[in-house]
Amino acid sequence: MEYKDSTQKSLLQRIIVAGLLTLIIWAPLPLGSNRDWSAALLILLVAILALLWAIHLFKHPESNTKLKLPGLVMLAMLVFTQLWVGFQWLFDLSARPGQTFQYLMLGISYTLMFLMVISLFNTRKRLTLLLSVLVASGAFQAFWGASMVLSQVEWLFGVPKEHYLGKATGTFVNRNHLAGYLEMTIGLGIGLMLALRDGQPFRWRNIIELLLGPKTKLRLALVIMVIGLVMTQSRMGNAGFFSSLIIVGAVFIAITKQHRLRNSILLVSFIVIDMIVISQYFGLERLKDRLVNTEVSVSQEADGKLIFDINDLRGLAFTNSIPLAEEKPWIGHGAGSFEVVFMGHAGPNFGGHFDHAHNDYIQFWVEYGLIGSLPLVIFTLIALYQAFRALKNKQSNYRSGVGFGAAMAMIAIIIHSASDFNLQIPANAMTYVVVAAIAVLANTHKNKKLRKQII
Repeated sequence: MEYKDSTQKSLLQRIIVAGLLTLIIWAPLPLGSNRDWSAALLILLVAILALLWAIHLFKHPESNTKLKLPGLVMLAMLVFTQLWVGFQWLFDLSARPGQTFQYLMLGISYTLMFLMVISLFNTRKRLTLLLSVLVASGAFQAFWGASMVLSQVEWLFGVPKEHYLGKATGTFVNRNHLAGYLEMTIGLGIGLMLALRDGQPFRWRNIIELLLGPKTKLRLALVIMVIGLVMTQSRMGNAGFFSSLIIVGAVFIAITKQHRLRNSILLVSFIVIDMIVISQYFGLERLKDRLVNTEVSVSQEADGKLIFDINDLRGLAFTNSIPLAEEKPWIGHGAGSFEVVFMGHAGPNFGGHFDHAHNDYIQFWVEYGLIGSLPLVIFTLIALYQAFRALKNKQSNYRSGVGFGAAMAMIAIIIHSASDFNLQIPANAMTYVVVAAIAVLANTHKNKKLRKQII
């Protein structure tokens, strides 16, 4: 009887784990889950998995994993923000109550995802599986986006593409959101490659094996994702990715004295081979043109309305958003209310319609106020600290590699968020929360093989 209970416990837990991994792959597919129906479906699927997990814990309370302090504090920050959004909705503090309620449901879903990931992927085997699934999902998105462009048969998820023709978008509507997703998955992929390094001293005769070798599939996935990233022609997406690679790579090489040459060659290969050689054939020149030709020209019609011939209008949106944040600096205008309050403030002569600020930081401030935004800042800072703490681990190649990947993924999005709204897209926001959980797990996961050896 005890054996039967144990089998049922293990089966239900495996079903939940498989469900979470499937959900991670699914989230980007229906247009980044950035439609009312796909966002509602994402919320429903998370709720079902959370209910199954609650049933599992009720029947088998001994399997409950006690969260370490960093995870508990980060969870508390997420919960506090959702409580504040609920307060905005309940007490009529939002300029758009319906959208605030949707943001509340999504926020609760992200919080549950963080809790389930940090509780259920706390072994090295499952953590590696989680990283592998995220890399595979990123490779699929990049392959889909690139193949649609190269074949000139451009479709999203079951619907023809209307915007950003000739640019890779994967199953996202906006190329910048595919870029944001790839920044995270490429970072995690590089981290996984470093985590699985064998720790043997470097020999020049092993250079080919280092670049290809037994990790060929992972290396190929990284190449595909870099190609997809370049083909998005996202300026800040590419800048965020390569900046994060240089920043985190420099810290990693400076800290990790052992096999410094081997690690340096591995990291430099991502720039030399992927960026300079491969990407020359997949849109690097067009991306360079976008970087140097950013400009805004303005004309005026007889009725006084300004018409913008825009290559980039986001700077004007940012400066016009600051007064909105200053109106209600502490309490905000309500989660999800940016479009309503901004267009009312900017007026009909602004020259363009903005449903998002194209800057996550100012949008969170406008919508959530400092009360709701500061906990998210603390959440991110703790995750970054945990990632770099793991990166500095000299006793475990695996932990330092995973920490590298989490740090790189988060820094890339932090940079990109200064000119876009990746964290307003459910698929990317959820992935970011999962990356933050991985940063904590890099330090706190269990290595069952090592435990068996010790015993």
